[in-house]
Amino acid sequence: MKIRQYQVDVFTHQVFRGNPAAVCPLDSWLSDKTLQAIAAENNLSETAFFVAIPAGYHLRWFTPVSEVDLCGHATLASAHVLFTILGYPGRVISFQTNSGVLTVEREGDRLIMNFPAMTPNSCDPPDLLIQGLGAAPIEVLAADDYLAVFADESDIRSLRPDFSTLSKLDKRGVCVTAPGLNCDFVSRFFAPKLGVPEDPVCGSAHCELTPYWSAKLRKNSLTARQVSRRGGELRCQMQGDRVNLSGQAVLFMEAVIHINHEELSS
Repeated sequence: MKIRQYQVDVFTHQVFRGNPAAVCPLDSWLSDKTLQAIAAENNLSETAFFVAIPAGYHLRWFTPVSEVDLCGHATLASAHVLFTILGYPGRVISFQTNSGVLTVEREGDRLIMNFPAMTPNSCDPPDLLIQGLGAAPIEVLAADDYLAVFADESDIRSLRPDFSTLSKLDKRGVCVTAPGLNCDFVSRFFAPKLGVPEDPVCGSAHCELTPYWSAKLRKNSLTARQVSRRGGELRCQMQGDRVNLSGQAVLFMEAVIHINHEELSS
């Protein structure tokens, strides 16, 4: 069996920046074991797989160690492949996912994703969170992830987390954030328990960051920058109980995966 695979750098307009995601269009679903093995072999934050259905596409995402219910950058990467390589003719793509129907709209050189908002709530900071970050935030909230708020962008850039300690927390991951010097807010995202010590640019974390900063700054449209080593930029907008997250993407690589029948059945 041969499977076409594309690697796309997301939330950037140039290769070697943003967040790389692998995208595999499929004619029909392979076993979960095979999908997970491909994602582990890629060893990227996410590998996305999609299959055409009457209402659009069924989309799933895998980290190197597990399937996840929501992923922003691999959704944008999948839309980029459909729009620019596979010739999708429409303006809006609908993806059926474990998080419901997600849409991606093409607008010029940007792609706009419509995702559910996940408003974080204040909580007491777990000891493991402070130990793992090596610094005490000024505020801690929780949704799918812990959201640790710091005073300055320099605080975010200087963090050197202990990933072993952070992996013991009960949430999916840890998002650290602060007001930005040249944007509304900056962030970094750590998910070591999912096999992703630091995600270069995490779209789904901005489903939590956007409602927090929208309320804090009293504005619906925000500019965001993830200040990982690779870095990436997003535009975020509140839409009721949804968020619009937009960014650019660029193709880095095309490849073919070769899998024989013995590997599929083993």
